[in-house]
Amino acid sequence: MKKSLLIALVFMACLTVIGVASARDQIRIVGSSTVYPFSSYVAEEFGATTNFKTPVVESTGSGGGHKLFSEGVGEKTPDITNSSRRIKEKELKNNIEKGIETIEVKIGFDGIVLAQNKDSSDLKLSRKDILLAVAEEVPANGKLVKNPYKYWNEINPNLPKRKILIYGPPTSSGTRDAFEELALEEASKKIKEYGGKYSKIRTDGVYVPAGENDNLIVQRLVKDKEAVGIFGYSFLEENSDRLKGATVDGYEPTFENISSGKYPISRSLYFYVKKNHLGKIPGIEEYVDLFVSEKIIGGRGVLKRIGLIPLPKADREKIRAEWKSRKVLTISDIK
Repeated sequence: MKKSLLIALVFMACLTVIGVASARDQIRIVGSSTVYPFSSYVAEEFGATTNFKTPVVESTGSGGGHKLFSEGVGEKTPDITNSSRRIKEKELKNNIEKGIETIEVKIGFDGIVLAQNKDSSDLKLSRKDILLAVAEEVPANGKLVKNPYKYWNEINPNLPKRKILIYGPPTSSGTRDAFEELALEEASKKIKEYGGKYSKIRTDGVYVPAGENDNLIVQRLVKDKEAVGIFGYSFLEENSDRLKGATVDGYEPTFENISSGKYPISRSLYFYVKKNHLGKIPGIEEYVDLFVSEKIIGGRGVLKRIGLIPLPKADREKIRAEWKSRKVLTISDIK
């Protein structure tokens, strides 16, 4: 063998070794702050019970997670994105254009709660009350005007004379998307002045976007008895010794009311898997297998203990079957 050829082969072998050494060997997960506690629990369990590294889980918000996920294929992009709402059509189209094959996994249900300090006066709200508290514009004399309300009793005399101060999710959050759709738009459809769905939130300091770390909202509610916070039911469940939820349209945000559909501000939770990364980033398939198991999301699964509302048994079996077939999500699936 010629010396030059031998040198070339040795060089190529070195490049191969370097490439293998630099390849990512740890699952990267981004997305929803609501799904974050559930995903983190499964990640820790996965790392403790398998030979794979514990996945890295980041709370970026649903919108932020989808944006990172859709950057393309390759080890510099996330493998999974958590989402507290279903993927939007434009997000899925973007994935398809980037060559990303997206697998959808629904994990359960969650309620969006309006929580407050346990020592605060009770709040019994309707979705109309919530709309009038946070909307940029409200009806007055047959037209819409800039929201003047500063106290809850100005909206409804049956509510306490208490300053309206709401810490809620930012625009990048799936919780905000769901809150706008399920609370504001549903209420506004019944008020003629809005002329249909309305979800523009006021920006005068009454509603305070509080970032993607829901634990920070919890801390603010513990310190401020006037404030109200908006986040997923699991955070209320975890802090029930310090916080309580407002009733909405006559229903308390309890496990039973959310699972039965009686509590009106509830939604499905998801995560999305990049099929292109299966077999390339070690452990993804095994991680998802664990997550969708009865042990984790079943009727008596461990995630139920920390606030996840389980899917009906038939739906859980369907989710597992679709994952087993590695079914790729299409535009027609979400229309």
